[in-house]
Amino acid sequence: MTQWDKSRLPSRHVSVGPERAPHRSYYYAMGMTKEEIAAPLVGVASCWNEAAPCNIALSRQAQAAKRGVKDAGAAPREFTTITVTDGIAMGHQGMKSSLVSREVIADSIELTMRGHCYDALVGLAGCDKSLPGVMMVMLRLNVPSVFMYGGSIMPGKFRGKDVTVLDVFEAVGAHAAGNMSDAELEELERHACPGAGACGGQFTANTMACISEVIGLALPYSAGAPAPDEERDRWAYESGRAVVELIRQGIRPRDIVTRKALENAARIVGATGGSTNAALHLPAIAHEAGIDFPLEEVARLMRDTPHIADLKPGGRYVALDVHRIGGVPVIIKALLEGGLLHGDCLTVTGKTLAENHREVVFPRNQDVVRPVSDPISRIGGVVSLFGNLAPDGAIVKIAGMKTLRFEGTALCFDCEEDAFAAVEARAYKPGDVIVIRYEGPKGGPGMREMLSTTSAIYGQGMGEKVALITDGRFSGATRGFCIGHVGPEAAVGGPIALLRNGDKIVIDAEQGRIDVLLSDEELARRRAEWQPRGHDFNSGTLWKYAQLVGPARYGAVTHPGAKGETHVYADI
Repeated sequence: MTQWDKSRLPSRHVSVGPERAPHRSYYYAMGMTKEEIAAPLVGVASCWNEAAPCNIALSRQAQAAKRGVKDAGAAPREFTTITVTDGIAMGHQGMKSSLVSREVIADSIELTMRGHCYDALVGLAGCDKSLPGVMMVMLRLNVPSVFMYGGSIMPGKFRGKDVTVLDVFEAVGAHAAGNMSDAELEELERHACPGAGACGGQFTANTMACISEVIGLALPYSAGAPAPDEERDRWAYESGRAVVELIRQGIRPRDIVTRKALENAARIVGATGGSTNAALHLPAIAHEAGIDFPLEEVARLMRDTPHIADLKPGGRYVALDVHRIGGVPVIIKALLEGGLLHGDCLTVTGKTLAENHREVVFPRNQDVVRPVSDPISRIGGVVSLFGNLAPDGAIVKIAGMKTLRFEGTALCFDCEEDAFAAVEARAYKPGDVIVIRYEGPKGGPGMREMLSTTSAIYGQGMGEKVALITDGRFSGATRGFCIGHVGPEAAVGGPIALLRNGDKIVIDAEQGRIDVLLSDEELARRRAEWQPRGHDFNSGTLWKYAQLVGPARYGAVTHPGAKGETHVYADI
């Protein structure tokens, strides 16, 4: 094993000098050798658990990452953290825990790394909030780090057709409308998710996986293979080796995640018709590096990037199809060739983004990903909206939408459950703008996703006939005229709180506007009458979150970020 100088590594505090004999005795108790204790200690953090298929393969991949760390001359120390899996949390009070889990994931990894003075981090994540949570803590700690996605699920098969979990959510609406039998629904639910891995469409997990490669925190090609594929073990092994090389070279996450790298990340979301949740997670990742990158800047880049990847939910293909044509590097190559990415950004390979992709050949005999010169749409798949209904902005995924303008009348609900009950009872009509409020970061608390409601609407065949707006979020699997992140949120008296049934609302995604047709005087009169609302979460984690969380526009973060630092963990 390599002889290491630990004089500037955090692990010197737990492994070097006679005063650390008690600490070393613990390492000996776990079977470590003298040489391993003298090497850098590398945290191998995974979100393995039995909550959902997204995470079930991560333990296997972590073992491969540990072998890579060890073979490269360092000492791996494995630990796990939580996830809250949206597919199971969706549509009930459990979804209030989802976004909060992003902060808990980052915080718990930070505490483990700090408490044990680990020198570097390999982070493996498989579910929507775990991907940004792990990337956030890498920047927060700023120790050499490599991220790896756990991989997507294989497509399910239902009566000869590829399906995803989104089809099951939408089938609930079809069943409620009498268009699907009990037996058909059971057959679909049994076959939609055939094994390990995250949801296969360009929902939040796969969107953030694409970001992990283009932002430079993950090895090229590492996001592509499905979770059950043994190729993932090879990439985990290589990620373990790579992080040790980063220790040697002294390359840290904040050397990699610069403003240019964040701009690259926003571009790939627009190009792939990715999840609106990226407009929440990218500002939060930037915050950990001390970079201001609010929703409107993320969305401007998304909009200005041609939509080139024909992926679900708005398109035809899933992550497996991208992998079969060459993986995320094919999308990156198309954007590089189109002059849309900063190719000079550093990555975890020690090379630039352009150098990593120099030998990639864009495949012409496929229609999963198009060249920038022949896009699906000249406008990216995700855009922001501003107006008197959303002075702090809102976000909508337009990939796959036929019309970009909607004018209708407000139908207001103060929680998701009431809206879902109305949809199930078909107590709405074409031309309604369904408003779900008091579901923002503070007001929820926790900023729930509304996939159950939007999917039920689609399942009833009404997806093109109504719009839905919320100060909460939408799943990356949501499709249709669904506007989320409306800010300021209702809980702090934002205009969404002042809406009444029958108010006329105009949404124009082409112009980037969302307005209620009320005068400033009428809005001011309603604001004077408005009273804050309470919620039922007045102790515990959700209470703490509600006290600390900031607006969605800036990532719904809960601490001052790098701008508040007086020291960085990596330099202790």
